[in-house]
Amino acid sequence: MENLNHLFHGFSIAFSFWNIVWAASGVILGIIIGVLPGLGGTSGVAILMPLTFTIPPTSGIIFLSSIYWGALFGGSITSILFNIPGEPWSVATMFDGHPLAKKGKAGVALTAAFLPGFFASLISIILFTFFAPPLANVALQFGPPENFAVLLLAFSTFAGLGSGSIFKTLISTCIGFLLTAVGLDIISGHPRLTFGNIQILSGFSFVTATIGLYGIGEILYAAEESLKFEGAKVWVKLRDIGEVIVVLARRAQIFIQGTLLGFWIGVMPGTGATPASFLSYGVAKRTSKNPEQFGTGIPEGVMATESAAHAAGIGSLLPLVTLGIPGSPTAAVMLVGMYIWGLQPGPRLFLDKPDFVWGFIASMYIGNIIGLILCLSLVPFFAAILRMPYAILTPLIVLLCVIGAYTVNNSMLDIWLLLVFGVMGYLFKKFNYPIAPLVVAMVLGDITENALRQSLIMSDGSFAIFFRWPYAAFFMTIALTLFFLPAILNLAKRFRGQPPTATAELSGDS
Repeated sequence: MENLNHLFHGFSIAFSFWNIVWAASGVILGIIIGVLPGLGGTSGVAILMPLTFTIPPTSGIIFLSSIYWGALFGGSITSILFNIPGEPWSVATMFDGHPLAKKGKAGVALTAAFLPGFFASLISIILFTFFAPPLANVALQFGPPENFAVLLLAFSTFAGLGSGSIFKTLISTCIGFLLTAVGLDIISGHPRLTFGNIQILSGFSFVTATIGLYGIGEILYAAEESLKFEGAKVWVKLRDIGEVIVVLARRAQIFIQGTLLGFWIGVMPGTGATPASFLSYGVAKRTSKNPEQFGTGIPEGVMATESAAHAAGIGSLLPLVTLGIPGSPTAAVMLVGMYIWGLQPGPRLFLDKPDFVWGFIASMYIGNIIGLILCLSLVPFFAAILRMPYAILTPLIVLLCVIGAYTVNNSMLDIWLLLVFGVMGYLFKKFNYPIAPLVVAMVLGDITENALRQSLIMSDGSFAIFFRWPYAAFFMTIALTLFFLPAILNLAKRFRGQPPTATAELSGDS
């Protein structure tokens, strides 16, 4: 009851005229930032932070967090319409979102991103409101072994992302890990796989790689296929929203598990929405009665990734406010803002600055409602974009890709890398190699290696550390079970005299 009273007081603060203006402005800017490939919510919050130095801290945090909510909504737009990730966490949205748009159901795909994302945010904000301190304390018990176990669980669920043979899937994954290894060694600081080139000491940005592989690669492949860039060609109707609501009701399990997974991973310090979206997609595919449909263009695939991403976005701010520990890169930027405003995040913030904390929590509800209304009202515009002629649309997409690649490091090298990855994406599509495992390996490779090597340093090289601590042992057991489950099932079928599962089916052929 006490929390409810505080929340009502927070709404009285958040509903003030100027705070509503800052929230709406932040959401609009966030949507634009999310649509632009490569810019990202973290960069947007950092770039626009100076605007908050002359306004009250409550208005400042409302503005910055609203940019984050807008970017969460906007990141799915280019992923679905152009097969170009607007945000790192929207890469998984492309797996089903773009195929769904190419079927002429862009409105369904966008609505499947916006509606579940909003409801996941709403549930996560409620969890944030009433369970913030205990959840943050549990999350602090997660160290490198637990983080590695969770990431291994994520990889175990991705085993079915590839299409065609398992051999091609493994090659694609290994290439992704090799690309991730380029740059400075995270422990020794020595260059790896740079061959004396100092320009790649910082490694390859997976944002540039993903834009090239999917965006430029898709254009090159479409150019070969009679210069036709296929996309949505219908306007969104109310029945599209109704279709998504029906799917949401029928597949509530996917939505709920995506929300809870996303929120929990977001609460874990240093993770964020990107691993949450991939893990949710993998779990949804593994637990589905029709896993072969994932990747062909179904609303459930979009729902799984977007619900997890939005929930993780909320969850990542929980340890920031309660403990002063950012749960994601964007939350880390917000932490800098709080220090600049003269605030000390942590448990005492609830006692010393209740107006700030509860005004911020109340603004989460308002910001996500504004984001949903804006995005749904603009769905017809988004869906109509692909009705533009190929000769006009393609240069615009290429321009977006180039801008997105350049903004990563403000370097011409990234533009050249964009072209290289574009050719690679074209060759992968040409020879039917799956791109998704490569991207997953690039996105999660660094943080997985960090967690693994830190764990082995803690244990003097002993792998027993992953089974010595309860949380790590729990997740490791599930991950290893999922890794070997297909082989175990095939052996069981052989003993029963049944034909084993086809290779293509095991690898998620669609």
